[in-house]
Amino acid sequence: MIRYGTNPIAWSNDDDRTLGAPGPHPATLGIAYAAGFVPELPVEVHDIALDGVLTEDGQYLGARDYRHAGRSVLTACAASGSLLLAAGLVLSVAFGLLIERLLFRHFYQRTHLDQVLLTFGLIYIFEECRSIIWGDDVHGVAIPELLSGSIQLTENLSYPHYRLFISALCLLLALGLYLLISHTRVGMRIRAGAFNSAITEALGIHIRRLHALVFALGVGLAAVAGILAAPISSVYPNMGSQVLIMCFVVVVIGGIGSVRGAMIAALLVGLVDTFGKVLLPSIASMGVYVLMALVLLWRPQGLFKS
Repeated sequence: MIRYGTNPIAWSNDDDRTLGAPGPHPATLGIAYAAGFVPELPVEVHDIALDGVLTEDGQYLGARDYRHAGRSVLTACAASGSLLLAAGLVLSVAFGLLIERLLFRHFYQRTHLDQVLLTFGLIYIFEECRSIIWGDDVHGVAIPELLSGSIQLTENLSYPHYRLFISALCLLLALGLYLLISHTRVGMRIRAGAFNSAITEALGIHIRRLHALVFALGVGLAAVAGILAAPISSVYPNMGSQVLIMCFVVVVIGGIGSVRGAMIAALLVGLVDTFGKVLLPSIASMGVYVLMALVLLWRPQGLFKS
């Protein structure tokens, strides 16, 4: 019998059924451990063939039973994780709508600089609140099992499935945004409201509702970006600061309000940053800003107009 302290955990086929407290090999109790039947395992590992598992309520599960239970628990965990992600996305959109209604709605008639300053002020406030409530620990996020593999490109080079998934999803989101803004009635109203909100409202379009929709869409996209980036970079304090600056550079290079410009600028910034780190690592950190300066000298409004 394998024991954890004084509590029996599982039976073994071995002749010696008084093994005390040595821990089983992960291959023998992996499913049972994942299912939550074994709350903790000792550090020492022994390879023991396992017949079954005794649950906390005294029910004995044979090998086939606890393997099935383990798969069921893992499936339930995956489903609950998806529900949590969806709930987080919905809550982030709802929170964005609340912030828009309480704060940003009063800044639409002001300059863009006022809105940018408000955004940075909220960033510092939220970061401090996060530090007080949840602390400054770094949290790792596991890559989903379905996307944990990689494609072997050469003998020494492989590319992870998860990064391919991110690239494909980002392309789909960019295409969806382009179609939404350029080829739908909602997009036409958004472009009209961005060009002249007073005339748009005079034509009978509810401009405040339109602003709230755009703001909520932006917050939702930011939440998706954070969810996608978590398994790669982990979750740590101020993780969005560098991304925020880089996004500002992309918007300036591409042209404010241009989806096509943002896509092309993002590719240019990524290429300059990547090749700069490989070819000129000593000055790679300034390569992106040199690119922005050159583009603004050539086209002060950015590569494309909105």
